[in-house]
Amino acid sequence: MARAVKWAIMSTANINRKVIPAAHASSKVELVAVASRDQMRADRYAKTWEIQRAYGSYDALLADPEVEAVYISLPNSLHCEWAIKALEAGKHVLCEKPLSRRASEVEAAFDAADRTGRLLSEAFMYRHNPQTKRAKQLVDEGAIGELRLIRAVFSYPLYDEDNIRLRTDLDGGALMDVGCYAVSGSRLFGGEPERVYGEAWLGPSGTDWVFAGMLRFPGNVVALIDCGTAMTERDELEAIGSEGSLFLDDPWHCKAPGIELRRAGRVERIELDLLDSYQLELENLSDAIRGDGELLLGRDDAVAQARVLEALNDSAIHGAPVSL
Repeated sequence: MARAVKWAIMSTANINRKVIPAAHASSKVELVAVASRDQMRADRYAKTWEIQRAYGSYDALLADPEVEAVYISLPNSLHCEWAIKALEAGKHVLCEKPLSRRASEVEAAFDAADRTGRLLSEAFMYRHNPQTKRAKQLVDEGAIGELRLIRAVFSYPLYDEDNIRLRTDLDGGALMDVGCYAVSGSRLFGGEPERVYGEAWLGPSGTDWVFAGMLRFPGNVVALIDCGTAMTERDELEAIGSEGSLFLDDPWHCKAPGIELRRAGRVERIELDLLDSYQLELENLSDAIRGDGELLLGRDDAVAQARVLEALNDSAIHGAPVSL
């Protein structure tokens, strides 16, 4: 068995509480360091989470020669900047989603990966889960006939205007925070859209608190997405075809995996194993680093994702459809 990849975490963000246990549970991952902008905070964090070393700056972490890969969980606006710095420091990078809503920034990050011979992946953890893979397989095999419509939603209530998820200067907002999942899920089934249209309600923080969009795919497939940081908790993904539909009640977190296949007036429940999506994404990059597997999410997916986010945002600003 290949030796574990030595990982570090850049920031002490809340999402880490899901990633760190996954790292500790994997034989392919050795979490050796964490960095914060404050040494005392980093020290406390490392002690709490049983991480070997703590750094009081991100540059100090990147100077650690033992670290092979970093997980970046910084605010959205800093993703590509620090991904590039990490790649240029010789580290492989798993960057929390979304890498950016600007395709040019994502291209620049992957150019840095190519230039340095390192791997970069966008952390859409749900894409690694068996539930997602099985749903994609069923649609591709024609289980619902010809695909006609995709419906994807993700929302939750957040009203703290100082929260980083609601700050305009950090590229916050519903589309970036949770709508990116709905976009990714729609692309999973539909491919790459030809045209998109978006509408946004801007809340008091200046970010989109509710966002709705329509995506038109080749083959007359349409996707309807909605997301929000000012709505009740919702998370669903549905593919509707000429002969049936496929419904996921927990598509993003995959805590209660299962697929409902609805056709011919009957509902078939397809059960799947409960697996940790965060562990799976860490192991996917670790395997790719060691040459034991292929990277699931690389340049093509990340750039295409950013193009759609950028187009939806532009559409909402200008009030008109955007062709891709």
